[in-house]
Amino acid sequence: MSSPLVLLFYEKLMPGSQVVNRLQDLGYRVVSATDPLKLVAEVRKHKPMVLVADLDTKTGDIPDAIRELKEDLETQHIPVLAFANLDDQALQERARIAGAKLIAGREGVLDQLAHLLDHVLEMD
Repeated sequence: MSSPLVLLFYEKLMPGSQVVNRLQDLGYRVVSATDPLKLVAEVRKHKPMVLVADLDTKTGDIPDAIRELKEDLETQHIPVLAFANLDDQALQERARIAGAKLIAGREGVLDQLAHLLDHVLEMD
């Protein structure tokens, strides 16, 4: 049986690479994406169980990518777990409105990752 696949978007090595390692420790296969402009294409290509995305990016807009995923019939079912600095309320709100199912603080994402994934993968 194959392990479930997570697509992880990040630009910054920390905590991105730590999240990759933690996901693998939890038994997930991980495909990483680092170009926000190609994020939707990566989701379509790999068909992950969940998208985990760092909202803090310099080269693109993750809430726009989330919105595009949620408007596409092929990808709208994929839950999105996003993480960001807790003090950036505007970015978190934009991600929520775009369709992120859960937004976590960057500082706690590693310690709480198993619980966060359980929550985001729950059926509505």
